[in-house]
Amino acid sequence: MKIGIASDHRGYDLKELLLKEYKRENVELIDYGTDSEDPADYPDLAFKLAEDVRDKKLDFGLTICGSGIGMSMACNKVKGIRAARVKDIEDVIVTRNDNDANILSFSGKSSLELSIAIINRMIDTPASMDERHVRRRNKIAEYEENN
Repeated sequence: MKIGIASDHRGYDLKELLLKEYKRENVELIDYGTDSEDPADYPDLAFKLAEDVRDKKLDFGLTICGSGIGMSMACNKVKGIRAARVKDIEDVIVTRNDNDANILSFSGKSSLELSIAIINRMIDTPASMDERHVRRRNKIAEYEENN
């Protein structure tokens, strides 16, 4: 499994820790930048990662910025992306199950332990195939396609 990870300068430290510390069999974290604590324009990083998720070059994406909000907003501008800002494990379970999120965004203030738990839960939580969830996801995709 390939998971892309991108951060702006406010998420750089956590991204670097995750790249160093995250270990899970058959999972590769791929660094999409930024490469320092110097100010970085998060949309540039978010768009590239989201395009690679959309194009199936990645199984999932992770973004980290000051709050997680800006990166998720930028990712969601890419057709086919369902990015969600998450703050805890419950958020991950719901957004993967109900919304089939393919990118998770979180704050650079998140702990390493929580971040690892978020990644693991993302991998381990499949999208629900319940009719109501599929119907809702299809409505979003149809709107996106036609607007």
